Amino acid sequence: MKDRPDSRQEPFSDLEPICRRIREKLANYDQYNFSRRYNDFLKAFFDLCQEYDSLDDFYRICVAVPLEMTGLDCALYLHGVGGKQLRLVCDSDRGLLRQPESAPPPVRSHHEACENGTSYLVPVYSKPPPGPAADTLGHEGWSGGVGAGRIFGILEMRPLGDLSDIDKFFFVKYANRIGYNLHNRLIAKQNVDHLKFINNLVMDIEHNVIVPNMYFKHIFNQLKKKIDELDRLKAEMQRIIGPGHGPAGVNACFRQCDEIQLDMRSYHQELVKHHANVSLFLESLFRREHFERGHLVLRPKRCFVEREVVLPQLEHYASRLRAANVTVDRPQNMQEEELQILVDVGLLSQVYANLFSNAAKYTAEVTGHHGHPRKAMAYGRELVDDYPEKGKQGIKFNVFTTGPHLSEEERKKLFQEGMRGHGCKNIPGSGHGLAFIKHVIELHGGSVGYEATPEGNNFYFILPVPPLALPPALTGPAS
Repeated sequence: MKDRPDSRQEPFSDLEPICRRIREKLANYDQYNFSRRYNDFLKAFFDLCQEYDSLDDFYRICVAVPLEMTGLDCALYLHGVGGKQLRLVCDSDRGLLRQPESAPPPVRSHHEACENGTSYLVPVYSKPPPGPAADTLGHEGWSGGVGAGRIFGILEMRPLGDLSDIDKFFFVKYANRIGYNLHNRLIAKQNVDHLKFINNLVMDIEHNVIVPNMYFKHIFNQLKKKIDELDRLKAEMQRIIGPGHGPAGVNACFRQCDEIQLDMRSYHQELVKHHANVSLFLESLFRREHFERGHLVLRPKRCFVEREVVLPQLEHYASRLRAANVTVDRPQNMQEEELQILVDVGLLSQVYANLFSNAAKYTAEVTGHHGHPRKAMAYGRELVDDYPEKGKQGIKFNVFTTGPHLSEEERKKLFQEGMRGHGCKNIPGSGHGLAFIKHVIELHGGSVGYEATPEGNNFYFILPVPPLALPPALTGPAS
């Protein structure tokens, strides 16, 4: 390889900053004078980082390369959510820990590499410490100033007695390479998570806002018909009031006007309720925090679920349930014994909206207990012991509908995205509703499920009970 001619030094102004850094790096490498073994160490690390994609494998690589190349034990500690608690995620003894453990007392986060008596602790930065000393072989080069990049965690090398000054300096450089890679991988993962969230959010908006909002068109059409009727009635009244007509015909027209006015008032009230419902859904789906953090962010508050969530949605879907000839069985004691729980009202309202929408579409007629046909929906709740763990309690919220049971295959995939039953081809739907329900309930720390009952199907979710006094008894839906 020939050196670049001097005549080509100047023209590359665009490349000069990078070229200058390359020359500085070459000078640093000459100063480091790492052994061939350590150069192979870094090559193996970078090659494996390109070969393996997952974060878990990256953590394994971080401790496996030092173990294999030097025989030294290694442990990688990372800060948890919020950058506070330092936790062991992977070490050369046990490999990747499925449940990260709190760092033992001798290991704590430092801005500079240091010794703790038995091992050498090196901070893992998202960017290397600033300043010329950072690339100098010597104790200054081991440090990372407070103004450096974010500290991800600590790389621990042991035993301390087997480490020379050259080894310690090398592992500072190695920790920097870990930090670079981890920084880029976390950004890439965050971008992927954001894209997935945006795609799901678009589906949520379409399923829970845009499609229901089409109902406005139906109401507007009905309102337009009534307005047209008033126009025709006005013309008729003008004709009747003319010569030769008595007051009886006029009174009949006024009665019709009153009936049309009542209908128009009803449509107006339904428009107002529908608008309030859609506004609630829009607020809960278009929060700025969702987009800033890349996932749904709850705004929980204490509320009475039946009064503030169930009944408004039931009223909203009442006309559709009536049109489908579905009767609604309400629990007798839900309101009387209701207690406040901590939920996001807007998102939980969409959970019930999806369940009631499904009830209007999929409820089927069955033969009841006394041999009479029955097409019904019921809702309610019941207390669950030892949920989410032993000694605690949860509340199971049920929505039951009559109809044939789901097949075993359908049950396994019921809450997966895009899942629809075998008999749903001619019924509008996207298969997103139950997946949305599962996501929202799990965000609340709960779980969802399905169970076949003697006359139909019960869809339920369980939420943890807040630390409040419980009523003596909670019962499920009438079925």
